[in-house]
Amino acid sequence: MSETATEVINEVAPSFPMERDMRCPFAPPEATTTLRAQNPVSRVTIWDGSQPWLITGLAAERELLADPRISVDESLPGFPHWNEGMAANVSMRPKSVFNSDGSEHATFRKMMTRAFTFKRVNALRPFIQKTTDELFDAMSDGKDTADLVGEVALPLPSIVISQMLGVPYENHDFFQENSVKSMDRYATPEENMQAFAAMFMFMLELVEKKVAEPGDDVLSSFAERVRDGEIEAAEAAQMGLGMLIAGHETSANMIALGTLALLENPDQLAVFRDSDDQDAINNGVEELMRYLGIIHNGHRRIALDDIKISGQLIRKGDGVILEQGSSNWDPAVFEAPENLDLSRDVRQHTGFGYGPHQCIGQQLARAEMQIYFQTVFRRFPNLRVSRPMEPSDFKTDRLAYGVYELPVTW
Repeated sequence: MSETATEVINEVAPSFPMERDMRCPFAPPEATTTLRAQNPVSRVTIWDGSQPWLITGLAAERELLADPRISVDESLPGFPHWNEGMAANVSMRPKSVFNSDGSEHATFRKMMTRAFTFKRVNALRPFIQKTTDELFDAMSDGKDTADLVGEVALPLPSIVISQMLGVPYENHDFFQENSVKSMDRYATPEENMQAFAAMFMFMLELVEKKVAEPGDDVLSSFAERVRDGEIEAAEAAQMGLGMLIAGHETSANMIALGTLALLENPDQLAVFRDSDDQDAINNGVEELMRYLGIIHNGHRRIALDDIKISGQLIRKGDGVILEQGSSNWDPAVFEAPENLDLSRDVRQHTGFGYGPHQCIGQQLARAEMQIYFQTVFRRFPNLRVSRPMEPSDFKTDRLAYGVYELPVTW
């Protein structure tokens, strides 16, 4: 290693994740803005004392997310794990679309994308609308206050992804409890291992059942590949588990946090409440994805080769964290990014990632949000938060940012 590289690593680098200024709970941490102004490719220090690169500018983020020299292989030395638990238990997690690259990743991804084509998701829209309406019926039955997270934001995507996968929805409390533990910033290795093992074994048993008795669902299609010897049952279980967690956790946070953001921006809320222009509604969802940046602790990667970017040399074996929140608030790309503007051209946002590892379920997430946001403000035109939100209401300790609860009245 060169002397220059050694000097960079030994410099004092700011700690990451960084704290938000909760006076504006939707804004990325001010410290990430400062880093972006200095250089959008900068060193930070994470929980284990290592100093990966933090990417805070949109151009650099998109370039690296599309670069095959940037890997998601979490087993490689130097990978910047989310916390101690994720690092300690990496050997427990079978290969899947979430931790593989190249042709191996393409094979896994092809198996999964069949469930999320535009045609298949479009066919689900009546079910999503029906589920949304039923949840609002139950929420408003004989009362005028509710916790929107518990009543709608969590169950809506959970019901939909359970239906797609073929996972009994009655197990949602079990998965919710353990997925929270697995994504808690402060979870111990033991807690992380126990939570993952419980969910994984449940999913593995379900895959094995579907090998013998397949149905018309995604897990059954994975089970068919297990039966044909294309993949192992453990790999099928890992793909199903990843889809289940990602399919409800991120959408639930977007629904709740997006509702809060719109209630604080009533002029923008009117687009969903009053417009029949589907293009405007669709673009509004994309702007919410840009504005909120719920994956607030970054996409974690590792360099497979030396990469020069923004005047910096990322060396082979260096960890890389692509910080979505600050990148999507990059003023070099989005004018006045601190403003929620549902009419802006937002096509370059990376709310669903970018490149070969971009979100497989993005079409489903879009459909859920388009239907939810168009429905909620028409159904409850006087919806409002029933008490002031406090800093402790926000999920700063989780992998995905959001609110624990959203007390509303109408």
